[in-house]
Amino acid sequence: MAALNTIIVDDEEFARSSLYFLLQENCPDVNICGIAKSVNEARALLQNHDIDLIFLDIAMPGENGFSLIPQAQEANATVVFTTAYDQYALKAIKANALDYLLKPIDIDELIAAVDKAVKHQLLNNALSRNTSLKNLEEDLKEQKGVSRLTLPSGQGYRLVDLDEIVHIEADSNYSIFHLKNTEKITVSKVLKDYEEILPEDRFVRIHKSSIVNLKYVKEYNNKNGLMLSLSNGESIVVSRRRASDFFDKMKNYSQPQSEK
Repeated sequence: MAALNTIIVDDEEFARSSLYFLLQENCPDVNICGIAKSVNEARALLQNHDIDLIFLDIAMPGENGFSLIPQAQEANATVVFTTAYDQYALKAIKANALDYLLKPIDIDELIAAVDKAVKHQLLNNALSRNTSLKNLEEDLKEQKGVSRLTLPSGQGYRLVDLDEIVHIEADSNYSIFHLKNTEKITVSKVLKDYEEILPEDRFVRIHKSSIVNLKYVKEYNNKNGLMLSLSNGESIVVSRRRASDFFDKMKNYSQPQSEK
């Protein structure tokens, strides 16, 4: 069989370049036809090339990876997700017979994913693959079991447990993670991406530029508008339109488990 015509879709430069070199060095069955920084760029590549295999990041600014699924189905391309979702989401992917690669990517797992993609193409099992893609999207939409995040940091990745995160601050197209050890990690993704991933019963968007972990809320009062005092000594404003949601979730979070 001829090499699989392949594209890489990921908004992170380090992720794109590292996957490119790993494929070049270890996967002779792959012919890389293009690299896309967004779903829109990926659509253009699919229009201009006959693509067999797509390495697709899930969480990207603007349109996420699922937005490319209709075009992937039309192209009858095998999709391998490259993802920072934790084990709960990965179980959903496994259950739907799809491949995934957890960042940072392991070489042996990459080779196995490519081998599986070759077999998929030989079997030409488009119907079951498309059904799996639809099932996966629905499963992950309902998935609230994230326990840690994989954050791009410098020239690599940092695994962060949710309990380490005190709050997340928006800074233009970046998100700044404030950790309980006072460390800060800046990530080139917008706050909305993390609002969609994080469990909403523990992490609350209290302002257009802030998400807080309810675990670290020490005090809140209405003296000069609603303000939160966090256990790390910081104070954050709650916007008026988000105050009701904050109070509801704070009340539920503070309620003893036996009363829920």
